[in-house]
Amino acid sequence: MRPPIMEEVEALRGINSVKVKEASEAGKKVVGMYCVFSPQEIALAADAIAVTLCGTKQEPIEDAEKHLPRNLCPLIKSSYGFAITDKCPYFYFSDVLLAETTCDGKKKMYELMGKIKPMHIMNLPQTSQGEDALEAWKNEMVKFKNYLEEKFQVEITEEKLKDAVKLMNRERRAMRKLHQLNAHKPAPLTGMDMMLAQWLKGFNIDKEAGIEIIERLIAQVEEQIEKGISPFTADTPRILLTGCPIGSGSEKVLKIIEEAGASVVALENCTGYKGLDVLVDEEKEPIQALAEKYLATPCSCMTPNNGRLDLIERMAKEYQVDGIVDLTWQACHTYNIESYTVRQFAKEKLNLPFIQIETDYSDSDAGQLKVRLEAFLETIK
Repeated sequence: MRPPIMEEVEALRGINSVKVKEASEAGKKVVGMYCVFSPQEIALAADAIAVTLCGTKQEPIEDAEKHLPRNLCPLIKSSYGFAITDKCPYFYFSDVLLAETTCDGKKKMYELMGKIKPMHIMNLPQTSQGEDALEAWKNEMVKFKNYLEEKFQVEITEEKLKDAVKLMNRERRAMRKLHQLNAHKPAPLTGMDMMLAQWLKGFNIDKEAGIEIIERLIAQVEEQIEKGISPFTADTPRILLTGCPIGSGSEKVLKIIEEAGASVVALENCTGYKGLDVLVDEEKEPIQALAEKYLATPCSCMTPNNGRLDLIERMAKEYQVDGIVDLTWQACHTYNIESYTVRQFAKEKLNLPFIQIETDYSDSDAGQLKVRLEAFLETIK
């Protein structure tokens, strides 16, 4: 039932960790990034490699808690733990880091991380509405461009930016098409495989090769749809997972949902569909277009964040979902508070069952979560 090429997709994790080492040793510059707000296009236009940094595993959190408070978001602690233990090859080989002011916890953690590696911080407006916010974010794009030009002694031309925009749009289109295949009933891909394919794209050292493998995965999935092959049945409950980002090592809620007999057909979070929804306008001046695209990201750090409700509504209808699960990492205050709004919207506007799960990366509450999610799915069935 699983597309055979998924084994090749999973192997990218090990392959890319070797490739980033080889590229760095060959003199290629590497820019490490954490967030969906980070404009990879500017790094690519500087002839650098743009990579996502590690931050989805429990293992380095104990080391991070030697410097950071225990009651902090696990994503922040994991990211910092990987940094101070040198267990993330992408962090180790990064020449510079790109950080962003999405939340208070990250901002203060970046002060410590900035002592380890050269870091540029983009000051994200706290609202996506209005010309002032857009102009401020456009200025941040220019500052990042100037920083890389000076740091790497290169010129980032408009032509190079346009080429990078086209490349990243191609990647987004491929990932978006893959995700949208799960709108088919029954879904051809498990939520676990969809998550892996989406999450691993951030570690691709060779963007062209990454796009090519996703296109081959799409072809295999389309073939399975034609043959009526699916890991699920037409009656399997279809779940939209929203909330905080997840990746390999922090997928326990997704895994529990599917082991309980449901199909996670849509991942609205920023490691899923959220960053794919809006493309960069290739007809506009690239810095302006980049500012518009990235500022349109409907993250809970924005106020108001009506774009998230709009995206959830569109995805709930397109993917024919039967319920919504909202995942919140402990101490992620913006997503935790916003969950109330999402709950009201799901129940009153969409008429869909809703549950919020607040947890961390550890397995300490796995049994309790299993009971809660199984009970939630029973109400759907």
